[in-house]
Amino acid sequence: MSIRIEIDGVEVGTEQNTNLVDAAAAAGVYIPTLCYLRGKPCLGTCRVCSVKVNGHVMPACTVEVADGMSVEVDEPETADMRKALVEMLFAEGNHNCPSCEKSGRCTLQAVAYEVDMLVSRFPYRFPIRERDHGSERIWLERDRCIFCQRCVEFVRDEAGNKIFSISGRGAESRIDVDTERADAMPIEQVRYAVEICPVGAILEKQVGFDVPIGRRKYEVKSVRERALDPGEDCG
Repeated sequence: MSIRIEIDGVEVGTEQNTNLVDAAAAAGVYIPTLCYLRGKPCLGTCRVCSVKVNGHVMPACTVEVADGMSVEVDEPETADMRKALVEMLFAEGNHNCPSCEKSGRCTLQAVAYEVDMLVSRFPYRFPIRERDHGSERIWLERDRCIFCQRCVEFVRDEAGNKIFSISGRGAESRIDVDTERADAMPIEQVRYAVEICPVGAILEKQVGFDVPIGRRKYEVKSVRERALDPGEDCG
């Protein structure tokens, strides 16, 4: 059923039960995301898509549109809140973009450009997180993990068992991989896991710097352009 909602003072049409991120994109309004993948269940873990819905701050990926809903995306306070969340993610990990294999393909890096981040307002913590290279095909760079949980929820074996998991709490949290199940993954699934990771935490061994500068994902088309293109995913 067609309904009407208002985004930043402009009335737009959409379909009932549509995710707010997708409804906004269809109307040409970009809402940054890191944990959300179009067509997949929302996770609501990163909060980078926070907007005001009827005056209340909410993660847009968890909201289904409703007739008469009022949404504020570019409201200054909320926009700065999204920027602060991105800055916090950089401060909590070790993200050295110039030397990262995922540079130019990293969604966190691309979103940082979109929110006009230059440097984090928060003190950098420089955590020490041990790498995991026990799998035959997968290298885990734990320094870069932002705990979006995409890999945990969307990468499973044929029996539906999770291959990735998050252990620990708070500053002790870390991404883990079941080595036996990971070694049984077909190469297409390995590359899918690498692709949906929004940072460079999951890498395929032996193919780190395989895409030339100038041809990398967000050098060809920005994260904003991809989000507004119905033919593209949000990964």
